[in-house]
Amino acid sequence: MKTELDSLATALYVMTDDLLKVSPQFGPWRPAVGISPLLSDAELVTLAMMQAMLGFTSEARWLRHARAHLRHLFPYLPQQPGYNKRLRKAAELIRRVTRTLAVDTTLWSDDVWVVDSTPVECGRSRETVKRSDLAGWAQYGYCASHSRFFWGLRLHLVCTLHGLPVAFALTGAKADERETLLDLLAVEPQITDARPGQTLIGDKNYFGREFEQHLAALDIRLLRPARKGETERAGSHLFKPLRQVIESINETFKGQLDLERHRGRTPGGVAVRVLQRILALTAAIWHNDHTGQPVLRALTAYDH
Repeated sequence: MKTELDSLATALYVMTDDLLKVSPQFGPWRPAVGISPLLSDAELVTLAMMQAMLGFTSEARWLRHARAHLRHLFPYLPQQPGYNKRLRKAAELIRRVTRTLAVDTTLWSDDVWVVDSTPVECGRSRETVKRSDLAGWAQYGYCASHSRFFWGLRLHLVCTLHGLPVAFALTGAKADERETLLDLLAVEPQITDARPGQTLIGDKNYFGREFEQHLAALDIRLLRPARKGETERAGSHLFKPLRQVIESINETFKGQLDLERHRGRTPGGVAVRVLQRILALTAAIWHNDHTGQPVLRALTAYDH
Protein backbone atom coordinates (compact mmCIF):
# COMPACT_ATOMS: atom_id res chain seq x y z
CA MET A 1 0.00 0.00 0.00
CA LYS A 2 3.02 2.26 0.44
CA THR A 3 3.47 2.32 -3.35
CA GLU A 4 -0.16 3.38 -3.81
CA LEU A 5 0.19 6.23 -1.32
CA ASP A 6 3.52 7.35 -2.77
CA SER A 7 1.94 7.45 -6.22
CA LEU A 8 -0.98 9.53 -4.93
CA ALA A 9 1.38 11.90 -3.07
CA THR A 10 3.53 12.41 -6.15
CA ALA A 11 0.52 13.07 -8.38
CA LEU A 12 -0.94 15.56 -5.89
CA TYR A 13 2.40 17.36 -5.55
CA VAL A 14 2.73 17.74 -9.32
CA MET A 15 -0.86 18.98 -9.66
CA THR A 16 -0.42 21.53 -6.84
CA ASP A 17 2.95 22.71 -8.11
CA ASP A 18 1.54 23.21 -11.61
CA LEU A 19 -1.43 25.12 -10.19
CA LEU A 20 0.86 27.47 -8.26
CA LYS A 21 3.03 28.09 -11.32
CA VAL A 22 -0.02 29.18 -13.32
CA SER A 23 -1.76 30.98 -10.43
CA PRO A 24 0.83 31.94 -7.79
CA GLN A 25 -1.75 34.21 -6.12
CA PHE A 26 -3.44 31.10 -4.72
CA GLY A 27 -0.47 30.45 -2.45
CA PRO A 28 -0.13 31.97 1.05
CA TRP A 29 1.18 35.55 0.99
CA ARG A 30 4.81 36.12 1.86
CA PRO A 31 7.17 39.09 1.30
CA ALA A 32 8.72 39.41 -2.15
CA VAL A 33 12.15 39.67 -0.54
CA GLY A 34 13.00 37.10 2.10
CA ILE A 35 14.09 33.55 2.78
CA SER A 36 12.26 30.96 0.70
CA PRO A 37 10.69 28.18 2.80
CA LEU A 38 12.54 24.88 2.77
CA LEU A 39 9.21 23.05 2.52
CA SER A 40 7.39 24.31 -0.59
CA ASP A 41 3.67 25.07 -0.60
CA ALA A 42 3.07 22.09 -2.89
CA GLU A 43 4.92 19.83 -0.44
CA LEU A 44 2.91 21.30 2.45
CA VAL A 45 -0.41 20.49 0.76
CA THR A 46 0.81 16.97 0.00
CA LEU A 47 1.99 16.49 3.58
CA ALA A 48 -1.36 17.71 4.92
CA MET A 49 -3.26 15.30 2.68
CA MET A 50 -1.13 12.36 3.78
CA GLN A 51 -1.65 13.22 7.44
CA ALA A 52 -5.43 13.01 7.01
CA MET A 53 -5.18 9.92 4.81
CA LEU A 54 -3.08 8.02 7.34
CA GLY A 55 -5.26 9.02 10.31
CA PHE A 56 -2.81 11.09 12.36
CA THR A 57 -4.85 13.51 14.48
CA SER A 58 -1.77 14.67 16.42
CA GLU A 59 0.57 16.89 14.42
CA ALA A 60 3.50 16.06 16.69
CA ARG A 61 3.02 12.31 16.15
CA TRP A 62 2.52 12.86 12.43
CA LEU A 63 5.77 14.75 12.01
CA ARG A 64 7.66 12.07 13.98
CA HIS A 65 6.19 9.44 11.68
CA ALA A 66 7.04 11.48 8.58
CA ARG A 67 10.66 11.93 9.73
CA ALA A 68 10.97 8.18 10.22
CA HIS A 69 9.18 6.97 7.08
CA LEU A 70 8.71 9.75 4.52
CA ARG A 71 12.12 11.33 4.06
CA HIS A 72 12.19 10.02 0.49
CA LEU A 73 9.26 12.33 -0.25
CA PHE A 74 10.02 15.27 2.07
CA PRO A 75 13.75 15.95 2.56
CA TYR A 76 12.93 18.80 4.93
CA LEU A 77 10.19 18.71 7.57
CA PRO A 78 9.38 21.66 9.87
CA GLN A 79 8.84 21.52 13.61
CA GLN A 80 5.27 21.19 14.86
CA PRO A 81 4.65 24.93 15.60
CA GLY A 82 5.89 25.93 12.15
CA TYR A 83 3.84 23.22 10.44
CA ASN A 84 0.70 24.28 12.30
CA LYS A 85 1.20 27.96 11.46
CA ARG A 86 1.83 27.33 7.76
CA LEU A 87 -1.08 24.92 7.53
CA ARG A 88 -3.54 27.52 8.81
CA LYS A 89 -2.21 30.08 6.33
CA ALA A 90 -2.59 27.57 3.50
CA ALA A 91 -6.34 26.97 4.03
CA GLU A 92 -7.37 28.84 0.89
CA LEU A 93 -4.74 27.01 -1.19
CA ILE A 94 -6.04 23.66 0.10
CA ARG A 95 -9.56 24.68 -0.89
CA ARG A 96 -8.38 25.68 -4.38
CA VAL A 97 -6.47 22.44 -4.86
CA THR A 98 -9.48 20.42 -3.72
CA ARG A 99 -11.70 22.10 -6.31
CA THR A 100 -9.06 21.68 -9.05
CA LEU A 101 -8.87 17.95 -8.34
CA ALA A 102 -12.65 17.57 -8.28
CA VAL A 103 -13.10 19.34 -11.62
CA ASP A 104 -10.39 17.12 -13.12
CA THR A 105 -12.46 13.93 -12.65
CA THR A 106 -15.06 12.27 -14.84
CA LEU A 107 -17.44 12.44 -11.86
CA TRP A 108 -17.58 16.25 -11.76
CA SER A 109 -20.28 16.32 -14.46
CA ASP A 110 -22.57 13.80 -12.72
CA ASP A 111 -26.17 14.93 -12.98
CA VAL A 112 -27.17 13.67 -9.52
CA TRP A 113 -26.04 15.23 -6.22
CA VAL A 114 -26.69 14.29 -2.62
CA VAL A 115 -26.79 16.89 0.15
CA ASP A 116 -26.49 16.39 3.89
CA SER A 117 -24.86 17.81 7.00
CA THR A 118 -22.92 16.05 9.73
CA PRO A 119 -21.81 17.19 13.20
CA VAL A 120 -18.25 18.34 13.85
CA GLU A 121 -17.95 18.11 17.62
CA CYS A 122 -15.57 20.65 19.19
CA GLY A 123 -15.88 20.02 22.92
CA ARG A 124 -17.72 18.00 25.56
CA SER A 125 -17.12 19.57 28.95
CA ARG A 126 -18.80 22.76 30.13
CA GLU A 127 -15.38 24.24 30.94
CA THR A 128 -14.20 23.68 27.37
CA VAL A 129 -17.29 25.42 26.03
CA LYS A 130 -16.77 28.41 28.32
CA ARG A 131 -13.07 28.85 27.52
CA SER A 132 -12.98 27.85 23.85
CA ASP A 133 -11.96 30.34 21.16
CA LEU A 134 -14.73 28.74 19.09
CA ALA A 135 -17.45 30.23 21.29
CA GLY A 136 -19.75 32.32 19.15
CA TRP A 137 -19.30 30.06 16.13
CA ALA A 138 -19.70 26.65 17.70
CA GLN A 139 -23.16 25.97 19.18
CA TYR A 140 -25.18 23.27 20.85
CA GLY A 141 -27.00 21.15 18.31
CA TYR A 142 -28.76 17.82 17.95
CA CYS A 143 -27.71 14.90 15.77
CA ALA A 144 -30.82 12.90 14.86
CA SER A 145 -28.80 10.07 13.26
CA HIS A 146 -27.13 9.26 16.59
CA SER A 147 -29.82 10.68 18.90
CA ARG A 148 -27.42 12.92 20.79
CA PHE A 149 -26.72 16.56 21.52
CA PHE A 150 -23.29 17.99 20.77
CA TRP A 151 -21.38 21.27 20.98
CA GLY A 152 -19.63 22.29 17.80
CA LEU A 153 -20.21 22.92 14.12
CA ARG A 154 -21.86 21.28 11.14
CA LEU A 155 -20.17 20.29 7.90
CA HIS A 156 -22.61 20.77 5.02
CA LEU A 157 -21.73 18.72 1.94
CA VAL A 158 -22.97 18.52 -1.62
CA CYS A 159 -21.47 15.42 -3.23
CA THR A 160 -21.88 13.20 -6.25
CA LEU A 161 -23.23 9.69 -5.69
CA HIS A 162 -19.61 8.46 -5.60
CA GLY A 163 -18.80 10.82 -2.73
CA LEU A 164 -16.88 13.46 -4.69
CA PRO A 165 -17.28 16.80 -2.83
CA VAL A 166 -18.84 19.47 -5.05
CA ALA A 167 -19.48 22.19 -2.45
CA PHE A 168 -19.11 22.40 1.32
CA ALA A 169 -19.42 24.79 4.24
CA LEU A 170 -18.81 24.86 7.99
CA THR A 171 -21.49 26.53 10.09
CA GLY A 172 -22.74 26.67 13.63
CA ALA A 173 -24.62 23.58 14.79
CA LYS A 174 -28.02 25.33 14.60
CA ALA A 175 -27.66 26.75 11.08
CA ASP A 176 -30.61 26.02 8.81
CA GLU A 177 -29.57 23.36 6.30
CA ARG A 178 -31.79 24.81 3.57
CA GLU A 179 -30.40 28.34 3.93
CA THR A 180 -26.85 27.01 3.96
CA LEU A 181 -27.47 25.04 0.77
CA LEU A 182 -28.92 28.06 -1.01
CA ASP A 183 -25.97 30.17 0.15
CA LEU A 184 -23.53 27.57 -1.21
CA LEU A 185 -25.23 27.61 -4.60
CA ALA A 186 -25.40 31.43 -4.63
CA VAL A 187 -21.68 31.84 -3.89
CA GLU A 188 -20.71 29.76 -6.94
CA PRO A 189 -23.48 30.23 -9.52
CA GLN A 190 -21.27 28.79 -12.27
CA ILE A 191 -21.74 25.33 -10.75
CA THR A 192 -25.49 25.31 -11.37
CA ASP A 193 -25.33 27.39 -14.56
CA ALA A 194 -23.32 24.62 -16.21
CA ARG A 195 -25.71 21.87 -15.05
CA PRO A 196 -29.27 22.38 -16.31
CA GLY A 197 -31.66 19.74 -15.03
CA GLN A 198 -29.52 18.72 -12.05
CA THR A 199 -31.13 16.31 -9.56
CA LEU A 200 -30.52 16.90 -5.83
CA ILE A 201 -31.30 14.24 -3.23
CA GLY A 202 -31.75 15.26 0.39
CA ASP A 203 -33.44 14.13 3.58
CA LYS A 204 -36.64 15.39 5.20
CA ASN A 205 -34.93 18.55 6.49
CA TYR A 206 -34.74 19.98 2.97
CA PHE A 207 -38.39 20.95 2.67
CA GLY A 208 -40.59 23.96 2.07
CA ARG A 209 -42.43 25.46 -0.89
CA GLU A 210 -40.28 28.59 -1.06
CA PHE A 211 -37.10 26.52 -0.74
CA GLU A 212 -38.13 24.25 -3.61
CA GLN A 213 -39.07 27.27 -5.71
CA HIS A 214 -35.53 28.65 -5.22
CA LEU A 215 -34.09 25.33 -6.40
CA ALA A 216 -36.49 25.16 -9.35
CA ALA A 217 -35.34 28.63 -10.42
CA LEU A 218 -31.81 27.16 -10.59
CA ASP A 219 -33.19 24.27 -12.68
CA ILE A 220 -32.56 21.81 -9.84
CA ARG A 221 -35.02 19.02 -9.17
CA LEU A 222 -35.27 18.10 -5.48
CA LEU A 223 -35.93 14.52 -4.43
CA ARG A 224 -36.62 13.90 -0.76
CA PRO A 225 -38.81 11.57 1.33
CA ALA A 226 -42.24 12.80 2.30
CA ARG A 227 -42.66 14.40 5.71
CA LYS A 228 -45.39 13.38 8.11
CA GLY A 229 -48.76 14.44 6.72
CA GLU A 230 -47.47 14.85 3.14
CA THR A 231 -48.58 12.77 0.20
CA GLU A 232 -46.08 10.34 -1.30
CA ARG A 233 -43.40 12.10 -3.36
CA ALA A 234 -41.87 11.01 -6.65
CA GLY A 235 -38.86 8.72 -6.39
CA SER A 236 -39.63 7.63 -2.83
CA HIS A 237 -38.58 4.02 -3.59
CA LEU A 238 -35.03 5.27 -4.23
CA PHE A 239 -34.45 6.92 -0.87
CA LYS A 240 -33.60 3.89 1.24
CA PRO A 241 -30.59 2.76 -0.88
CA LEU A 242 -29.55 6.37 -1.55
CA ARG A 243 -29.69 7.16 2.16
CA GLN A 244 -27.09 4.44 2.62
CA VAL A 245 -24.89 6.26 0.08
CA ILE A 246 -25.15 9.48 2.10
CA GLU A 247 -24.41 7.68 5.35
CA SER A 248 -21.43 5.97 3.70
CA ILE A 249 -19.95 9.36 2.76
CA ASN A 250 -20.40 10.66 6.31
CA GLU A 251 -18.90 7.46 7.71
CA THR A 252 -15.84 7.93 5.50
CA PHE A 253 -15.25 11.33 7.10
CA LYS A 254 -15.92 10.14 10.62
CA GLY A 255 -14.58 6.58 10.58
CA GLN A 256 -11.66 6.68 8.15
CA LEU A 257 -10.73 10.38 8.28
CA ASP A 258 -11.43 11.03 12.00
CA LEU A 259 -13.53 14.14 11.37
CA GLU A 260 -14.61 14.43 15.00
CA ARG A 261 -11.04 14.00 16.29
CA HIS A 262 -9.76 17.04 14.46
CA ARG A 263 -8.25 18.65 17.62
CA GLY A 264 -8.82 22.16 16.34
CA ARG A 265 -9.03 24.81 19.05
CA THR A 266 -9.50 27.98 17.00
CA PRO A 267 -11.75 28.81 14.03
CA GLY A 268 -8.77 28.72 11.66
CA GLY A 269 -7.48 25.49 13.18
CA VAL A 270 -10.80 23.67 12.85
CA ALA A 271 -11.39 24.97 9.32
CA VAL A 272 -8.04 23.80 7.94
CA ARG A 273 -8.32 20.39 9.62
CA VAL A 274 -11.72 19.84 8.04
CA LEU A 275 -10.29 21.00 4.70
CA GLN A 276 -7.48 18.45 5.07
CA ARG A 277 -10.02 15.66 5.26
CA ILE A 278 -12.06 16.92 2.30
CA LEU A 279 -8.80 17.18 0.33
CA ALA A 280 -7.83 13.61 1.26
CA LEU A 281 -11.16 12.19 0.08
CA THR A 282 -11.12 14.25 -3.12
CA ALA A 283 -7.50 13.34 -3.89
CA ALA A 284 -8.18 9.62 -3.44
CA ILE A 285 -11.21 9.74 -5.76
CA TRP A 286 -9.27 11.85 -8.29
CA HIS A 287 -6.31 9.49 -8.30
CA ASN A 288 -8.47 6.38 -8.58
CA ASP A 289 -10.45 8.00 -11.39
CA HIS A 290 -7.26 8.73 -13.34
CA THR A 291 -5.66 5.33 -12.72
CA GLY A 292 -8.76 3.29 -13.55
CA GLN A 293 -9.28 1.94 -10.03
CA PRO A 294 -12.74 1.62 -8.43
CA VAL A 295 -13.81 5.04 -7.16
CA LEU A 296 -16.14 3.74 -4.46
CA ARG A 297 -14.40 3.11 -1.14
CA ALA A 298 -11.59 5.26 -2.51
CA LEU A 299 -9.65 5.47 0.75
CA THR A 300 -9.32 1.75 1.42
CA ALA A 301 -6.42 1.38 -1.01
CA TYR A 302 -4.38 3.88 1.00
CA ASP A 303 -5.05 2.68 4.56
CA HIS A 304 -1.96 1.95 6.59
